[in-house]
Amino acid sequence: MSLFNEMSRRWLLALAGAAAVVAATPAAQAQRLSVATFAGGCFWCMEPPYDALPGVSATISGYTGGTTASPTYRQVTAGGTGHYEAVQIRFDPTKVSYETLLEVFWRNVDPLDAGGQFCDRGESYRTAIFVHDEAQRAAAEASKARLMESGRLPGPIVTPIIAASTFYPAEDYHQDYYQKNPLRYRFYRAGCGRDARLNALWGPEARGKAQ
Repeated sequence: MSLFNEMSRRWLLALAGAAAVVAATPAAQAQRLSVATFAGGCFWCMEPPYDALPGVSATISGYTGGTTASPTYRQVTAGGTGHYEAVQIRFDPTKVSYETLLEVFWRNVDPLDAGGQFCDRGESYRTAIFVHDEAQRAAAEASKARLMESGRLPGPIVTPIIAASTFYPAEDYHQDYYQKNPLRYRFYRAGCGRDARLNALWGPEARGKAQ
C-alpha cells in the first residue's frame, strides 16, 4: 500500500469515527437522563427551583394522576379529572441525585396541607411524589420517613407517594411561565402567600435555591 493510500485510509477512518461520536452523543445523553415527577401546587412555581440545579436538563409543567385523557387546564382546575398540576423533570443522575430532587421538593411545598397549596385550593393543587420505579419509591419513602422523624415540621406529612402514570404536558403558555412573564409570576407568587408560608415552615432552608 502506498503512503498516500495509507494516509487516505487513516483520514477516512478518523473522519468516520468522529462522525460516529457526534451522531451518538445526543442518544447517549438521552440514555443517561432519568425522569422525576412532583406535584407541588401551581406548576409555575415548581419549575424555577429545579431549573436552577446543575444536572437538570428540562422541566415540563403538566397534569398527571387522574383519569381524563389529554385534559385541559380548565378541566383540571375545575375538578373532577383527578389530575394534579405537576412538574416533570429530566435530569442526569450522574450530576444530580434523585435524593437531592426530593430535598428540593420538600422545601418548596407545604406538605402538611391536604387541601391544596397556599391560596390555591382543590384536588389539582395537592402535593404528591410520583415515582417511576422501585428505586425512586424507596428513596421517596426514606426521605419522607426521615422528615417525619426529624420533628422539623409542626404536623403530620400528608403528601402521598404514588406510582407514576401518564403525564400530559400543559398548554404552551404554562411552560417556563416564570421566564416569559416574570412580573406577573412574581405578583402571583407573592399574592398567593407561597413564600411567606415556606419561610414560616422552613426558615433559611425554604426553596433551596433563589427564585
